[in-house]
Amino acid sequence: MPYFRLSWVAAAAALLAACGGSEGPQRGALVEPAATLAMLTAAQIDATTAASGLQAVSGKARCDVRVVALNYTTVGVRDGESTNASGVMLVPGGPACTAPLVAYAKGTDVQKPRTLANPQDGETFFLAAMYAAQGYAVVATDYLGFAKSAYAYHPYLHADSEATVVLDSVRAARAAAASVGANLSGKVMFTGYSQGGHASMAAHRAAERDHAGEFNVVAGAHLAGPYNLSGQLRVTDAMAGVQFFVPYLVTSWQKVYGNVYADVKAAFKLPYSGYIENLLPSPTLDYTTLVSSGALPGGPGVTPNQARDLVFQPEFLAAAQAGGSNPLFLAAKKNDLLGWSPKARLLLCGGAGDPTVPPAIHQQAMKADFDSRGLTNVTSVDVDALVQATYGPGGKAPTDPASAAFATYYGNYHGTYEPPFCHAQARAMFDSVQ
Repeated sequence: MPYFRLSWVAAAAALLAACGGSEGPQRGALVEPAATLAMLTAAQIDATTAASGLQAVSGKARCDVRVVALNYTTVGVRDGESTNASGVMLVPGGPACTAPLVAYAKGTDVQKPRTLANPQDGETFFLAAMYAAQGYAVVATDYLGFAKSAYAYHPYLHADSEATVVLDSVRAARAAAASVGANLSGKVMFTGYSQGGHASMAAHRAAERDHAGEFNVVAGAHLAGPYNLSGQLRVTDAMAGVQFFVPYLVTSWQKVYGNVYADVKAAFKLPYSGYIENLLPSPTLDYTTLVSSGALPGGPGVTPNQARDLVFQPEFLAAAQAGGSNPLFLAAKKNDLLGWSPKARLLLCGGAGDPTVPPAIHQQAMKADFDSRGLTNVTSVDVDALVQATYGPGGKAPTDPASAAFATYYGNYHGTYEPPFCHAQARAMFDSVQ
């Protein structure tokens, strides 16, 4: 990480610590002026989307896109904690227009230095092509504990802090709008994928419940998110990526609540118990190198169940699966998103074949929960047929678990194949209410 970034984070941390709690800076205020990093022309965007095949889903660009770095004030997990978070704002340019604002929450990230305020980042370009080049202003947070954030850790899948950091990104985008040429309409839409689907729904819920006079929420599209975390804990077979996501969640909630385990060795086996609490997010390692370095198990031939059993003490997981008063189970219940009723239109999207965030556990449970209260503004979409037709050998999902095609297909399903189709569904809904 470059020295100037370390210097800036240290200065920001000192500033925010000095300001302190409720007397600190206004939430969403800019810590430093919004900085334009690049201008992506519609022609440049089209050339890239045509070459990659994305244009079939995104369509041709209608606008140039200004890529703007943000650094803004927000709050931590505990009362009185003032801190900061960074992110990106994507501003559509070209013909004068009044743009609705899409607040986006990213999926699970294991690389601490990564920021979406990077024109070369693939996820940032995707947002530019899918939304900003179509006339939407976009703001996307890096979350607490990433990039320029001075917060000590990332509270992974902690609904309340996800909500505050996303809502404060909207405030930051509004604070930056005039200086970067954004003409915001006042309409706000929330979307996110994977962890971001959980975060965007938490933000949507908080905006309507706690800040209805401030945010004119017209829609939320929550994509392949783990909304039913307590339900996931009780499933006996491990999900794909268990060795990344579950240790991340357990150690995060231990830092938030302090009672998930009394001793790290009671939750994790050696050698992982020796360093797991400080492993994620990593200052140097990505998903591949976490495995290749031996920091986490995985690789060819290692099944999700085997990876889980290498990392966790079986008694620890068995107690959580039993539910009741188990602290991990109760933490999961606190961060479930069941039981609320959206006022704006809401879209759930996922693919039935997703091995990482299975819709049967999350999307279907969420839809059933909404239906139980007679809500008519919620739509649920399954994009599995599109994934199969586009990426499955012969247009169908492979069925032989021992084949290379099976490993490739399901290894790429959640992270690569599914997202564009769900974002296309999201934008279609946003187009209908913008």
